[in-house]
This record gives sequence, structure tokens and C-alpha cells, in this order.
Amino acid sequence: MSKATHTSIEQGDTLGPSLFAKGLNVVFSRELSAYFDSPIAYIYAAVFLVLSCTTFMNSFFLEAVVDMSAYFDVLPFLLIPFIPAITMRTWAEEHAQHTFEMLMTLPLHPAQIVLGKYAAALAFYATVLVGSLPIVIMLTFLGEPDLGMIAASYLGALLLGAFFLSFGLFASGLTRDQIVAFVLATLIGFAFVLSGHEKVVEVLDGLAPALQLGTWLYDSVSVLPHYEIFGRGVVALADLIYFVLISSFFVLMNYISLQRTRY
Repeated sequence: MSKATHTSIEQGDTLGPSLFAKGLNVVFSRELSAYFDSPIAYIYAAVFLVLSCTTFMNSFFLEAVVDMSAYFDVLPFLLIPFIPAITMRTWAEEHAQHTFEMLMTLPLHPAQIVLGKYAAALAFYATVLVGSLPIVIMLTFLGEPDLGMIAASYLGALLLGAFFLSFGLFASGLTRDQIVAFVLATLIGFAFVLSGHEKVVEVLDGLAPALQLGTWLYDSVSVLPHYEIFGRGVVALADLIYFVLISSFFVLMNYISLQRTRY
């Protein structure tokens, strides 16, 4: 890396809020356009919506209950492969196509690049999530669903997606291979979700009753307890803080890994 390039990047440390936001918007626009320019993204979105909505419709016709619990209950398990499929290319492709070095020569602070990519991925995920709103419209025509509970569930789904995206981007930044990034992020997703599944908790507690490992993982590690509370229509400060802190942690780790790579 040349001295001039190094200096231009370091000048980002003194950027004001306005210039920082402009730089972040440049990265955000570039990444968001890349999502919608790729036919693969549309395929991912279509498959995700078909699977999630089909699961809901099956439960809806069987139980005849006017709510979206079935949709939001299955969402964490669908996000395990879906989010890594979105994020695996974010950094790994930059390395594979040798555009990472060019990106680092731009007069942008690394934080602008990391946050811009994260915000674009979150915007794409939110767009896909909006694709399920016809279900809400259908329910309002068929009965009187609890719209407050549905709104809280959507907030939980957005926070859950933001969390998955944070470690998905982190995993992508650790490798040059998209498949490795996908597998690594998927394994992390399995760990955070399955550690909150009641069957897994029972098995782990049964293997070591004295340690109560399953219960500890459920209380301290798993994302499910914090996500499921939104499905009950409750927006608790503790759960909001959990998602904000743990997502921020992985975004920070992504930033640190980028800092180590650029030198």
C-alpha cells in the first residue's frame, strides 16, 4: 500500500458526521445495487418467500387461527441458510475478484465500508421481509388479527435478521472462499438457534445433569428466547439491548478483521 493511499484512508479518522455519512452512502448504494443487479438475489428471495409463506399457509388452513405465529416460528430456521447465502459474497468476492485492494485505495474510512455493506445487506433483507405483508392484508380481510403482536413480531424478525447479517459479514471477511464463508456462517447460525431448541436443551442437560449445560446455553447464548418474546407481542428493553449489543459486536469484529487485512 502506497504512502498516499495510506494517508487518504487515515484522513477518514477525522471525518465529520456529514462527510462520514456521504462516504457510507456511497458504499451503501454500490452494495445495494449489486444485490438487485444479480439474478441470484431474486432467486434467493423468491425461494425464501415461497418456503416461509407455504409453511404459514399449511399451518393456517390446518389450525384456522388468524395470526402469523407459524410464519415467525419457522423464520429463525429458514434464516440459517438464507442469510449466509446473502452475505457469503460480500467480502469473499472482493478478494476473489481482486477488487478488495481497489476498495481499500478509495478515500474512505474502513468503518464507512463495513457499515455501508452491513446497511445494504440489512436493506435487502428488509425488502424480502416486506414481501410477506400480503399475509397481513389477507388476515385483516378474514378476521381481526392482533396487529400489535404482528408488528412486534416483525420488529423481532428484523432484529434477528440484523444479527444473522452481522456474523454472516464477519464470516465472509475471514476467508477468500464464498463456500467456506457460507458454511462458517451457517454453523454459527445453527449454534445460536439450536442451543435454544427445547429438545437440544433436554439432551445436553441429560448428558451432564450437574452442569446443566443445555440450560446455560439457552439462558446465556441462544438467540431464540430473545426472539420469541417479540412473537408474544412484548417489546422488552433487555431483548432490544441483546440484539443491538451482539450485532454490534460482530460488526466490530468485521471492522477489526478488515483493519488487519488492509495492512
